[in-house]
Amino acid sequence: MRIKELLNQRFSAAMQAAGIPSECSPTLALSGKPQFGDYQANGAMGAAKRMRTNPRELAQTILDNLNLDGIAEKLEIAGPGFINIHLDAKFLARSLAQPQSSAASIKQTVVVDHSSPNLAKEMHVGHLRSTIIGDSLSRVLEYQGHKVIRQNHMGDWGTQFGMLIAELEEHLGEGEQAELALNDLEVFYQQSKKHFDADPEFADRARAYVVKLQSGDQHCRNLWQQFISVSVAHNLDIYKRLNVGLREEHIAAESSYNDDLENVVQELVEQGLAVESDGAKVVFLEELADKNGDPSPMIVQKSGGGFLYASSDLAALRHRINTLEADRILYFIDARQSLHMKQVFITGRKASFAPPQVSLEHHAFGTMMGSDGRPFKTRSGGTVKLADLLVEAVERAERLVREKNTDLNDDEIKVVARKIGIGAIKYADLSITRTNDYIFNWDAMMSFEGNTAPYLQYAYTRIRSIFRKATIDAETFSAPIDITQMQEKTLAFKLLQFDEVIDQVAADCYPHTLCAYLYELASAYMTFYEHCPVLKDDVPTATKQSRLQLCALTAETLARGLDLLGIEVMEQM
Repeated sequence: MRIKELLNQRFSAAMQAAGIPSECSPTLALSGKPQFGDYQANGAMGAAKRMRTNPRELAQTILDNLNLDGIAEKLEIAGPGFINIHLDAKFLARSLAQPQSSAASIKQTVVVDHSSPNLAKEMHVGHLRSTIIGDSLSRVLEYQGHKVIRQNHMGDWGTQFGMLIAELEEHLGEGEQAELALNDLEVFYQQSKKHFDADPEFADRARAYVVKLQSGDQHCRNLWQQFISVSVAHNLDIYKRLNVGLREEHIAAESSYNDDLENVVQELVEQGLAVESDGAKVVFLEELADKNGDPSPMIVQKSGGGFLYASSDLAALRHRINTLEADRILYFIDARQSLHMKQVFITGRKASFAPPQVSLEHHAFGTMMGSDGRPFKTRSGGTVKLADLLVEAVERAERLVREKNTDLNDDEIKVVARKIGIGAIKYADLSITRTNDYIFNWDAMMSFEGNTAPYLQYAYTRIRSIFRKATIDAETFSAPIDITQMQEKTLAFKLLQFDEVIDQVAADCYPHTLCAYLYELASAYMTFYEHCPVLKDDVPTATKQSRLQLCALTAETLARGLDLLGIEVMEQM
């Protein structure tokens, strides 16, 4: 059981015994400063206000009914009625010796919608946040024992594909091989867009091809499939290099819902939710009315019969609930799509596509910015390709490793550089509050100091080096823990907070909370290591064993936490 959960149970029982209404909470929180203990219970003040009594006297009544024998070494009332809880060092040592359960109390089927690039284009930096935030939450939820179903809602449908098909057809008509025509997707896309904008006849043909494609025309489907195959291979390579869990089986592209689009629109019309407006089928949502009282329109079918993102998102919602049997659906899509997601969720509820018990959650995120405070671009102002960014990250990391370490051979340096470079990019993103924009800065993210991936990776390797020096296998090492120093207690207490942090991340989907915890853990370890010698000759054997056990648990927790962020560790740097 989590320490906080245990304390909540004991305080709730004491409050009930003290005659406090059951709806009053203990309001437990970690203490901000060590002198105020490890936890503070602040519920006495709220309860006293409700009961119109003195909060300090009520706090004392709670303590009179509270049993924390063997758990707390000291309890004290402070200020207007705070209860400071100083945990017992022996209790912390016993807790560390017991297997910690990461399992959630209620297991769910959770669908995670993330990455979702448009096909026929190379992935760019704008896809990074959705991809790695969604991957981290998938890992966290799987760690808790939930059934996680990743869904990569790739954009493989729509106007741009009519344009691309028409362009490819012209190239093939001139005798060019498809493989050559598709060799550089970005250039090919730019060619077709230029052609589309400059040639009205070509543009009309492209629009006609969209309708044919959506209607199942075999010729258009065959040409379209060539784009899809090349694009998917590119994206899967990026995912592998990024160390994220998305695979080909997780692709559930827009086209996969094509057969249900007509049904979705028809049901919305039959329920009176979608009405005709200028030839299009539109859902008008009073719930999202503007300041003038005008309802928010969501087009589900264009006047020419074509479908839109809203149509496929509603069909996807139905599939995730009816076929995948989701209890919770998480969408990691940037903040600019917030209105669209609200429209989809409200319409899905009103149409009974999504029953009330299924949680629909849009977890928006901000933008990666350049040093100029504008969206991150190349020096020439173009879009930064994600593949190029990853290559540069590894190259920069390799230069750093070569400068700092001559003991590794070339193959080892390349492996370490890949882990540091990719980890640095991911951690710089994940350590920022998800909803905020952030400034992309190579020097900051590659630093071996501060809240960065290289710092945490180094902390791990530093601990492992202690075991190598002692010629002890860290994987199998086990020893009883005896806490005698304040730095040992601080580290032990921080180690025991891991699963509480994971519970919070799983609930609110903010990975930066886990990043902050890992940085605090590494910092607590460094302080412990400076003040509590481990391998010195004058350290008693039992103390040495106890401190080695704290070292082993710290390394294990750092590795586990970084893995939940999708970041790899290494034995040497």
